[in-house]
Amino acid sequence: MKRRALLTKAAAGTAAIGLAATAISTEKVERLRDAAQDLGGPIVAYVTDAARGEVVVMAGDSEVVRRDVALVARLTAIAKEARDVVPS
Repeated sequence: MKRRALLTKAAAGTAAIGLAATAISTEKVERLRDAAQDLGGPIVAYVTDAARGEVVVMAGDSEVVRRDVALVARLTAIAKEARDVVPS
């Protein structure tokens, strides 16, 4: 898959995620925020295979590989934003 096609699909996925995110209840957001704070350290995620939606998440000494197309689309969109920032 060409880079432009991947970014186009990622943008469409990001738009769909935005719509779905509005449906998440405030209570669920609070539970997710509390769970993230319980880790007590940084969380690192990186995409190993965008076409398959494969992402590695590391926390502390643990590492887990997941297939999450929506997360990969969001990370891809964020990476594109970061590329567009001009250093001062």
